[in-house]
Amino acid sequence: MEKDRTVNEILEEHYSGYDEDARLGSRHGQVEYLTTVKYMDECLAGADAPAVIEIGAGTGRYSIMLAKRGISVTAVELTSHNIGILKSKLDGTEPIEVYQGNAMDLGFLPDASYDLTLLLGPMYHLYTRADKLRALSEAVRVTKPGGHIMVAYCMNEACVLQYVFGGGNLKSTLDRGMLTPDWRCVSCAEEVFELVRTEEIADLDAELPVDRIKLVASDGPAHYMKALLESMDGFEFDKWMEYHFATCERQDIIGASNHTIDILRKR
Repeated sequence: MEKDRTVNEILEEHYSGYDEDARLGSRHGQVEYLTTVKYMDECLAGADAPAVIEIGAGTGRYSIMLAKRGISVTAVELTSHNIGILKSKLDGTEPIEVYQGNAMDLGFLPDASYDLTLLLGPMYHLYTRADKLRALSEAVRVTKPGGHIMVAYCMNEACVLQYVFGGGNLKSTLDRGMLTPDWRCVSCAEEVFELVRTEEIADLDAELPVDRIKLVASDGPAHYMKALLESMDGFEFDKWMEYHFATCERQDIIGASNHTIDILRKR
């Protein structure tokens, strides 16, 4: 990495030119969005006046949706660009507090304060095990005992299949030393996204005072089939979602999803 470009600067540049709302609003993005909301609702079921924190809130797609339901939300986001968009969507009546902050250091927030903690973006941009554990530990710290943590990851095999082979990038990826002999993608800040395998997620969980509830494929094969999903009528897409919800917890295929959500309960 160039010495004058920090990870934060690289992410600020990336998200300043990226339309996350448009991605989640597309048909293939809706699969991820609807799946994430489904499992959020499961985690919040039965909670009386729940408090939610979203760490890495982006432009607020989930935080604002929850706040407009009347749920108390704390939204923490790293990049000023995303915070500006998030705040522009608020009318001032939502029970939401917005902070600029880093997922690895939430010292300004108290322990054991939230029924549900969402960590749906930061793990995409943490490139060492130590940094991942710092972010996860902070997420667990601010969660109430018995509360849930939902952690999103980008998956290794989807990148190999779609970008390396499907995108015709095999030679350039090999020439740059971005693949290990066992086909593990090597990530760094310039590549923006960190890619993992299911066993690495389990290895991180083992270091924390949590129990896994579920590991879910949040979009399954949707990214492989973007054109088909965008061409579907309403009936076909509803049936696709039925299929997706029937299969998104199957561990034999989950590693090939673009994104997963690790659903944890704090002991």
